[in-house]
Amino acid sequence: MKKEKYISTSVYSEVKIVENEIVSFNKYDKTATSFRVYKDGFAGVHYQQGKMSDREGFEKAEKNLELKRPYPFELEKGVREMDKREKILTDEELMKKARAELSYLRKAHPDFTFNGSFYANSYFEGQENSAGMDYKVWDGHNGAGFTFKHKDSKDLDDGSFTINLRKGFSSKQFRAMADNYLSNFTKMLELPEELIIMMPEWELNGKLRECLNGEKLALGTSLLSGKIGQKVFSDQLTIYHDVSKKNIWMSTFWDADGIVHKGDKLCYIRNGKILRGYADKRIAAKYGIECTGSAYSNYSDTPANGWVNLRITPLQKTPKEILNGRLAVLPVLYCGGGFNDTGEYAMPVQMAYLTDGEKILGRLPPFTMRSNLFDMFGKDFIAASKHTPIWNKGMLLVKMEAGKL
Repeated sequence: MKKEKYISTSVYSEVKIVENEIVSFNKYDKTATSFRVYKDGFAGVHYQQGKMSDREGFEKAEKNLELKRPYPFELEKGVREMDKREKILTDEELMKKARAELSYLRKAHPDFTFNGSFYANSYFEGQENSAGMDYKVWDGHNGAGFTFKHKDSKDLDDGSFTINLRKGFSSKQFRAMADNYLSNFTKMLELPEELIIMMPEWELNGKLRECLNGEKLALGTSLLSGKIGQKVFSDQLTIYHDVSKKNIWMSTFWDADGIVHKGDKLCYIRNGKILRGYADKRIAAKYGIECTGSAYSNYSDTPANGWVNLRITPLQKTPKEILNGRLAVLPVLYCGGGFNDTGEYAMPVQMAYLTDGEKILGRLPPFTMRSNLFDMFGKDFIAASKHTPIWNKGMLLVKMEAGKL
């Protein structure tokens, strides 16, 4: 009988802000462990919140072998650690920062009400087994996330902004971001004729991720079924699963089956050509397709398919450099839409800004942005930008059509 253990810990401190006032300080220290035993092609699993001895945990897991959860796969081997921690604020430092930055927001932007929090998060995840595997990763960050509302607005919220940093907390960067989002809020502008949407890529790549699911591809229920090996999207579109040390963020570098990719990366789309879908060991065996090491950690059951950290390869340019004099639309409050089953996309945008890619120029009237999966990442795809401090992230730039809201 072989044994395996997943373990994760998270220490999260939060200063809560409600209507421009500090209302609470919360601290969470969570530990979760999955004890697993394997025998005769089956897995026994025990999920434990909080601490438990290995002896007791594995005894409970062994009793659960009677549930007959199939897992007929060999366990992986390997020893490796990755530590991405830099400067995580102490509780005292976090509270001090929260008071200082909240004071700045009140003085610099007195016409706004803010709700949200300042936070610091420390994270660990490990997986080890009796076959010789021992993987560990540490990470952590400090951040702030706020919704804002102008005093003359009749809406509950007018927008939001967030910032997450590993190297402590930069007041300069936070204040520059806040000033950018708030200074031209009352300046009303017209929607440009050429609608270039600028958003974080994870806001738009969800349907593409879904379509790359190996099981859906095998069953013919994906919009990309039958298209492996074909050029479907823009020449500029290259997408990797990427958990390399440069780009990993609060994640493991291995999948729940214990697979590690060479260079911690695996390409799914190169220059618009679909190379593969993603499949864990179970899906790969079931459909006779490539195993891509894509199992996520289900602490209360056997691994399941779906662990992919898709990242569009960016140009080494800022959004402003990519736009090269053109203007883009930055949606900041949008809900009530998305992709349908045929890949058509429509999203009501309640509030958006006009930007040159770096500076916010003013506010735009409500509208609906429209596209579809194949245009968005095909003829209308412009580029993904490099990480830019003013946005605290890279940005995706795509053309869309505008409709009335």
